[in-house]
Amino acid sequence: MTSLSSAVQPRRSTSELRPSVLILGANGRLGCAAARAFDAAGWRVLAQVRRDASVELPARAEPLRQPLADSAALAGAAGSASVVVHAVNPAYTRWDAEALPALQHGLDAAERLGAHFMLPGNVYNFGAGMPASLSEDTPQRPTTRKGEIRVQMEALIKERAAAGRLTASVVRAGDFFGSGTGNWFDQAIVKSLRAGKLVYPGPLDVPHAWAYLPDLARAFVRVAEHARQQQLAPFTAWHFEGHTLTGAQLLEALEATARDLGLAPTRGFRRGGMPWGLIGAVGRVVPLWRELARMAYLWRVPHALDGARLSALCGAPDDAPTPQHTPQHTPQHTPLHTPLPIALRKSLLALGLGAAAAPQPAY
Repeated sequence: MTSLSSAVQPRRSTSELRPSVLILGANGRLGCAAARAFDAAGWRVLAQVRRDASVELPARAEPLRQPLADSAALAGAAGSASVVVHAVNPAYTRWDAEALPALQHGLDAAERLGAHFMLPGNVYNFGAGMPASLSEDTPQRPTTRKGEIRVQMEALIKERAAAGRLTASVVRAGDFFGSGTGNWFDQAIVKSLRAGKLVYPGPLDVPHAWAYLPDLARAFVRVAEHARQQQLAPFTAWHFEGHTLTGAQLLEALEATARDLGLAPTRGFRRGGMPWGLIGAVGRVVPLWRELARMAYLWRVPHALDGARLSALCGAPDDAPTPQHTPQHTPQHTPLHTPLPIALRKSLLALGLGAAAAPQPAY
């Protein structure tokens, strides 16, 4: 027999039944990709934005316009969030001054919410002397100011986690491609593809770490699902393996993809490099070029991310742990890494390069 108290229980809305994620800086490239990945996995997406929400955000995403610096108001508006993704990324020329304060605001919001904090990391921490294979335990010896700040950021997160103020994960990855613009892939390598030219910033025989952004965003979802079930340590770093390619391998794969899309010139592609000497000289007066020149070692030093720990956590689609969930939150475990030809094809099409032809497998 149903009791009176249970009979009059109000029905919870669908949004209340779904787990919630607060994405800080949701209009940015990673923020939009993360919002789409969490939404596809059944999460309620609370998208913190400084202006009108991007059209790239999912239709169900709920924009929040509370400023990052007002952590109390932001946490109040996102009261149900159990995970916070810090996708805030200041302009490259202001990054040194703004990255750490922005992180502190993001951590304050996560603390108020009692939420798991997630930071996208990169390889700056390891410096120009980094080994060819980078694990989560590789010593961090930064050789640039940006690398030093990255180390400081992770140290601050660890400090708060050790004090029991929050739990957190850092997911480190290589250079982004796919899902938007604003990186070496679209602003240099394929910028002149229609004109029959590909540009690579470094020697063609040096391995370089890349991350297809939709894949990285799905990795964030996988880690977040484990964090919700309190299956993680207070602080954990994860390496997203992505695609490790020499310059020659990337250009050859791009040329093949361009041929499939009908973009290859009759006489083949011309290849070019970056004028690093000129960039360094002009960088004395142009701040952006100065910052680019300081990070040029990333194209000369071979590096790859060892993703074994993250792959073990995520498991194969059929073996992945199944968190407790409501019918409205059924995680869809697709492969963690999209095959390179498909990732490149989708990336070029997203940039308006080529027209879609035969249907491709969904990843």
